Amino acid sequence: MAFLEHVGLVGREAECTVLEHLLAGVRTGESRVLVVHGDPGVGKTALLAYLRNSATDLRVLTAAGVESELELAFATLHQLCVPLLDRLTGLPTPQRDALETVFGMRSGNPPEPFLVGLAVLSLLSEVSDSGPVLCVIDDAQWMDRASAQVLGFVARRLLAESVALVFATRHRAQDLLGLPELEVTGLGETDSRALLDSASPTRLDHHIRDRIVAEAKGNPLALLELPHERSVTQLAGGFGLLDTDTLPNRIEQSFLTRIEQLPGESRLLLLIAAAEPVGDPALVWRAAERLGVSPAAALDDETDGLLSFDVRVTFRHPLVRSAVYRAAAEEDRRAVHLALAEVTDPRVDPDRRAWHLASATAEPDENVAATLARSSDRAQARGGLAAAAAFLQRSVALTTDPARRAERAVDAANASVRAGDLDAARRLLEIAELDEPSELLSARAQLVRGRIAHAAGFNDEAPPILLAAARQLEPFDMDLARETYLLAWGAAAWGAADAESLRAISAAIRELPPPQGNPRPIDLVLASCALLVTDGRGTAITALRRAMTALVDLPVPDLLKWGWAACGLSPAVWDEQVMIATYARAAEVVRTAGILTELPIYLASLGAATTLVGDFATAAGIAAESESIAAATGIPLAPYTTVILTAMQGTEVEAAALITATIEQTAADGQLTGVTTAHWAAAILYNGLARYEEALSAAQASTRIAQLVVSVWVLPELIEAAVRAGENEVARGALDRLVEAAAGAETDWALGISARCQALLADDSDADEHYRAAIERLGRTLLRPELARAHLLYGEWLRRRSRRVDAREQLRTAYEMFVSIGMKAFAERARRELLASGEKVRKRTDEATDDELTPQEQQIALLVSEGLSNPEVGARLFLSPRTVEWHLRKIFTKLSVTSRRQLRGALPHNQ
Repeated sequence: MAFLEHVGLVGREAECTVLEHLLAGVRTGESRVLVVHGDPGVGKTALLAYLRNSATDLRVLTAAGVESELELAFATLHQLCVPLLDRLTGLPTPQRDALETVFGMRSGNPPEPFLVGLAVLSLLSEVSDSGPVLCVIDDAQWMDRASAQVLGFVARRLLAESVALVFATRHRAQDLLGLPELEVTGLGETDSRALLDSASPTRLDHHIRDRIVAEAKGNPLALLELPHERSVTQLAGGFGLLDTDTLPNRIEQSFLTRIEQLPGESRLLLLIAAAEPVGDPALVWRAAERLGVSPAAALDDETDGLLSFDVRVTFRHPLVRSAVYRAAAEEDRRAVHLALAEVTDPRVDPDRRAWHLASATAEPDENVAATLARSSDRAQARGGLAAAAAFLQRSVALTTDPARRAERAVDAANASVRAGDLDAARRLLEIAELDEPSELLSARAQLVRGRIAHAAGFNDEAPPILLAAARQLEPFDMDLARETYLLAWGAAAWGAADAESLRAISAAIRELPPPQGNPRPIDLVLASCALLVTDGRGTAITALRRAMTALVDLPVPDLLKWGWAACGLSPAVWDEQVMIATYARAAEVVRTAGILTELPIYLASLGAATTLVGDFATAAGIAAESESIAAATGIPLAPYTTVILTAMQGTEVEAAALITATIEQTAADGQLTGVTTAHWAAAILYNGLARYEEALSAAQASTRIAQLVVSVWVLPELIEAAVRAGENEVARGALDRLVEAAAGAETDWALGISARCQALLADDSDADEHYRAAIERLGRTLLRPELARAHLLYGEWLRRRSRRVDAREQLRTAYEMFVSIGMKAFAERARRELLASGEKVRKRTDEATDDELTPQEQQIALLVSEGLSNPEVGARLFLSPRTVEWHLRKIFTKLSVTSRRQLRGALPHNQ
């Protein structure tokens, strides 16, 4: 611990031990993440210095958040990654393009922050192949939001890389919550006295020393700095200890006292360095010369150890920077920012120059406002949504013309919504209203209000606001109006709006004039959506099919914009092949585009469809991918696939707990689709367990909510449960609704399900024919669970009519299918029926063992068996190649294989 004394680390043995263990883990090939947090001056930066000096055998990458760069997207991340830019060529193309775009090395569409995060994860993984890597980020509380989001994502995905990621921050920001922590608190009294004695210019009276120690509360910087602002006599008498400022303010004041004693040129040099966040010595000196500061004079007078010039300009402590900047006169700050703007190359760093210009401008200035607006466009192109919003917000404040200010305020509000700053968006709309915007701008503002309401969560506020916006937009921009109508319809159909709101939106859509020329796919979707609500499925089926045909080959840009509509409509046409193809293409397009905030939704749809066809292994992998991305991106997505999959698998304890939790979560969030899905899953579960009263209750709960897809799919569960519970009238009412919903579909899925349900209520003379028709039609579909259930119901019907030989044939087929699919409850129901028919059948068990693959391992194994490389698998599952390799070793052990080629034969598969 000799180095502790060298860097002034007194009483930090426990903290240093934690850091040493972190380094030891990284040296053995493991990943480590740590958030070091504590009050200003408590010693976080000193601990980071100890960490860096203990890691001489590691590659060390450093960055620091800077308060004045909070609005510059990816500024902190760029600091960290600059030494690694020569390794970008080793990344997969989408990841390389994402990093080059956000760092301004290429032009292109703005990438999602989470694709940038995956690129950084891959980059660090590749660099760690050459040896352990330590990444140190100081002052993390001042990271720009884009960098914080990316680095938080990376921290949560590190697993099998030799990489340590250490943050030092005053408080635990949202993006770093849940990561391993080390809280740095004040020193104990003994250590505080020792540190104070080492910094005091004279021997202190023990009463005065105890008073200083008590007021410092163990803060090392306070103990070191406070004596510097007091004279020997003040310290001796204790008269310098009478102010009551908070400790951070007193520490800053201590620095200011020292700063005030410096010559004018030295103070101005400190202010220039405080306002220049990059720490570029050449830039600081050019600005200093422009303000008449002589380098020789400034250095001759020195800066009392508060500032140092090396490869970068650094302050002794971040509090020095903040003290200098906040204490400066407003006119001095503006002069410094203007000088920095004038010496910043507009071709190399136009956005930082624009920010300096804005900080130098006291009065509205259209030229500066326009410059900020252009910087906003560049920030948005790099994916810096928060930065784009910040530039526009400042541009609004500096705009002189009221009409232009209103337009920029609406643009800034829209950008703020996309950045997640809903409060700022509301304030900006108020500014736009004060400037009396045009009717078109008022309509655009109303659209932004609807997006604010929609972004605030599933609620009943967004649909009527969006409906009003669509109506206002009609005279000015019919294409935008139609898009807004569709957004309103979607918000009402899948959110918390009541049925009346959905009907009002649909009626308004029906009143729109037909589009000029050939209708776009969105026009067909809009018309069929409205018709579905106003006239029912039977009438809308032709329009729905036409819309789905147009959506199947939807161009990628349109699919990225309106893919949710394609996925939402495909179940309504009762064509599982179109549905799966649509979901799979949409998920792949969204994944390739890197829109990770939307990908979980598409994967949830694909996973649910894959469950319906009985491919449980693949569905589990898709669910794991969807839920892991949702967790990483903070999307409050219900576990749609998992709740359906678990119910169909039929393990009651696990399924019932998940169903209950999903209902509670989605009801609280206003996700009515989640509520109906969970009740539907419960109906499936209890029908499988032959507990029909409970299945009936769950099915009725699901159908009470006017959800366009699930409330129809649950009808077969309702009919089966009602018949078995002796509620035939309830079953007949549900059958009428099902037949109406399937009318006109003319697909084997629709007609097969309809025939199976009609058989349950038919006379004996018709039931046999209906069951055979159901089996024939469902046998031509991909829906193996539905076919197996048709065999089961037919077998149960035959046994109850004493046709035991025929019953055994159907029940045996059902039992074998259920076992092969993995539907345990239904398999047990079929087994009991077989026993009752007089056939002996042994109960099959497939209890989980330690060798069973987890859902994530299953997905990795499936992708590898399809020929994907480790980097490709990592890109799909948002893991580093090293982590994929780590999982793969475990998979090989569990499956007793030794090569990637052996995986396909070793994996569980569906027949």
